[in-house]
Amino acid sequence: MKRFDNYEVIIPDFLALHGKHRAARPALVCGDRRFTWAEFSERIDRVANGLIARGLKKGDKVSLLSSNCIEMPEIIFGVVRAGGVIVPLSAMVTGEALARMIDNSDSTFLFVRASMCEVVKPFRSGFDKIPADHFFAFDGRVEGWGSYDDFLASAGPEPPEVKITYYDPFNIMYTSGTTGRPKGILHHHANRMYFAGVIGLDLSMNAASKGIVSTSLYANGTWLAFLPIVFSGGCVVVMEVFDPIEFARLIQQEKCTHTFMAPVQFQALLENIDFDQYDLSSMKVWVSGGSAMRTDIKRQVLEKFPGELMDLWGLTEGVATIIRHEEIMAGKMESVGLPLPGMDVRIIDDDGRELPRGELGEIVGYSPFLMPEYYKLPEKTAESIWVDEAGRTHLKTGDMGKLDEDGFLYILDRKKDMILSGGINIFANDLEQVIGRHPDVSDVTVIAVPHKKWGETPLALVIRRPGAEATGEEIKAWANPKLAKYQRLHAVEFVDDLPRNALGKVLKRQLREPYWKDFRK
Repeated sequence: MKRFDNYEVIIPDFLALHGKHRAARPALVCGDRRFTWAEFSERIDRVANGLIARGLKKGDKVSLLSSNCIEMPEIIFGVVRAGGVIVPLSAMVTGEALARMIDNSDSTFLFVRASMCEVVKPFRSGFDKIPADHFFAFDGRVEGWGSYDDFLASAGPEPPEVKITYYDPFNIMYTSGTTGRPKGILHHHANRMYFAGVIGLDLSMNAASKGIVSTSLYANGTWLAFLPIVFSGGCVVVMEVFDPIEFARLIQQEKCTHTFMAPVQFQALLENIDFDQYDLSSMKVWVSGGSAMRTDIKRQVLEKFPGELMDLWGLTEGVATIIRHEEIMAGKMESVGLPLPGMDVRIIDDDGRELPRGELGEIVGYSPFLMPEYYKLPEKTAESIWVDEAGRTHLKTGDMGKLDEDGFLYILDRKKDMILSGGINIFANDLEQVIGRHPDVSDVTVIAVPHKKWGETPLALVIRRPGAEATGEEIKAWANPKLAKYQRLHAVEFVDDLPRNALGKVLKRQLREPYWKDFRK
């Protein structure tokens, strides 16, 4: 008796079907370049066929180094359409760290934006897993690199015949590697299908949606406003560089409906655009993530931005919660919400015992798009696993938090960023929320610095608002009475900027290092 095939439909299949059934509808916009779904789908197939013709086998890794541009999505999906594994590399990482990632990933191809080829040049001879003719430059021609335009032109537009299953690898994303051994997060096709479907459903994305992408496409958080929309057959507007004025103009011009931004970008919009000058009424959902949004900023966003604000907490590994607009307004202002559909989060103590609601501990979580492993790091993978009473594996996130009586999650700090002063845990976020309300403070982060008596003590690093004249002592004197005695600031120092990752999260380890360097001698 004949039966229907149990065909495993993966994300590249969805994109191919959009190219067939939504051929004339817009798929990608970047600057003055636009692709319809038919054009986008064909270019994806050309990338895939070009790779296959040059020997790519299923499971081979392909590294991609670029800032945002229209070629990035077609390379990403072309690689996975061919059965390859895409390795998006951070454009913020340079030198030896970048070389370590390329080597660690076992990449056999390397695609680099022409303007970034010089970054790779000193290390290229050491990439012995990549054949000499597998280096390609795009968005310009570079001597000694294959031309991406020629690569595309030489490849056929027909859909490649590659059988890919749900549990074949899709991507490796690196979240570290500045020093020491890189940590690559592996996701398979099923992970990404769930990611696109669950998030798209929760954020009300569909074929009529138009997402505006202003954060880096090599960052997993950016894929929140990217992957579910292309999965649904909508359109993505890619900004090469974020600018608040241009961002508002593009929303008005393109009638964008969804976006994902870091809190620092929301703050830039509040400080730089006239909300009466731009029509932002098309926006349905604004997602904040990457780091905690201060409550004073959140209140301004709720007041001034049309549409719905959602605040998201999550890790590239594949655990996330989200809080919706109405929940924020119903007294959950400081929460990051409930787990996304199909997910669970719990709180454990240092001995791995689950804690009751209201108690502080490490957040562990499970989701259908939780990574299977850290690439080539079995010991790191094992260290990150917590097993529940049913035998299901959860990720130990390294974030400290608590669940309230309604099951809403509150993030307190990274476990490694907690300040241990006189044996008492101090959560920097609590202090940052208070200091951020000072009228002269534009931005603030709090770190641990050494103290002879207490071991560690809180130091606030503050960016003042333009024209502000408050001294460090004045801000300290204003903040400390509003803090618990054990939380009080040791000092306030002013900085011009704060180092951040691709999604705007402050790099506290980098800030702490100068203070601890001499102390450790």
